[in-house]
Amino acid sequence: MAKVPYQRTGLMPITLGTYPGAPRPSENLLYTVLTEVRMRSKLTFILLLRLVSTAYAKEPHHYQSGKLLQMNSVPCGMAEKDAKTLTGELLGTDSSHKKTEEVLCQEYVLEGETVTYRIRPKDDKHPALLPVGQQAQFFLEKDKMKLRVEDLDNKDREYVVVSMMPRDDSTANAQPPRVKLP
Repeated sequence: MAKVPYQRTGLMPITLGTYPGAPRPSENLLYTVLTEVRMRSKLTFILLLRLVSTAYAKEPHHYQSGKLLQMNSVPCGMAEKDAKTLTGELLGTDSSHKKTEEVLCQEYVLEGETVTYRIRPKDDKHPALLPVGQQAQFFLEKDKMKLRVEDLDNKDREYVVVSMMPRDDSTANAQPPRVKLP
């Protein structure tokens, strides 16, 4: 039997994916799904990387320095306590009197470079006792103050600003020197 060229017999050499009607790799469902998953994971990774980089790209807070001058206990509300007990309710012997107590809160005086602040802790239940006479770093954020005392534990704590007064001896209020012209 003699060898006949492929063109004469109409046969073509068979190689993977090249015969007529063979699915191309892009038409293969598994290949398509895997490619899509890889692309989505790359896109998700890029978006996550952008999100993290913008979160860290916030401007750092510029702390001001100040001194804690004093701490006062000031009235900040009333606490009511019922004098009723379960036994008294059942027997009808309890009176409907309420005990009211004045609640005291810590209020600190913080002297900054140009302003004196009166601040109260935002967490009224567990306020930290700050060392009076020590230096503190703070920054204002909206209507709150974040305060850090290095000698204490170097944590940022939130305080509510009650009042602000300009310092009398501040350089911001000082008059510029006048120059006499001849």
